[in-house]
Amino acid sequence: MEKAIFGAGCFWGVEAAFRALDGVSDVVCGYCGGTTEEPDYQQVCSGRTNHAEVVEVSFDPDKITYEQLLDAFWNCHNPTQLNRQGPDVGTQYRSVIFTLSEAQNKAAIAARDALEASGRWPEPIVTRIEPAPAFWPAEDYHHRYFEKRGIIPTCHL
Repeated sequence: MEKAIFGAGCFWGVEAAFRALDGVSDVVCGYCGGTTEEPDYQQVCSGRTNHAEVVEVSFDPDKITYEQLLDAFWNCHNPTQLNRQGPDVGTQYRSVIFTLSEAQNKAAIAARDALEASGRWPEPIVTRIEPAPAFWPAEDYHHRYFEKRGIIPTCHL
C-alpha cells in the first residue's frame, strides 16, 4: 500500500470522491501544511494554523496509479480558485497536493502542467504542490461524514 495527500476544499466531499475509486483501501480526513501540532477543527477553521483540510488516501498501486489519483483530484474541484471551493472560503480550503516522495512530486507537477496546457480551465491553476509535512487525522465525526448520515455528498463537488 502507498499513501497520497490531497487538499481540494471541504474534506467531506473529497473523502467520498476518493473512497469511490477501485484500488483505494482507505481515506482519512485530516489536516496538513500548518504550524500547530495536533490541530483541531476549530483551530484550523480559525485560519490561524495555516493547515489545509486534506485527505490521506491509502491505495494499492497495482490497482490504481498515483496518476489516476491525480486525475480524480483534478476532477473533484476547481483548481483555479484561490483559498476556496464553492461556498467554503479560507486558506484551509486551498487546492494543494502534499507529496510523499520525489516520484509523487514529479508526477504532480507534470499533471498540473499538462492540465494548464490543455486549456480546460480559462483561469490559471493555483494548486500548490509541496512536500508533505506532518498529517494530523481529523476528529472522528469528520470521517465518513456523508456515509454516516446517509446523505449524498454535496459540498462543492
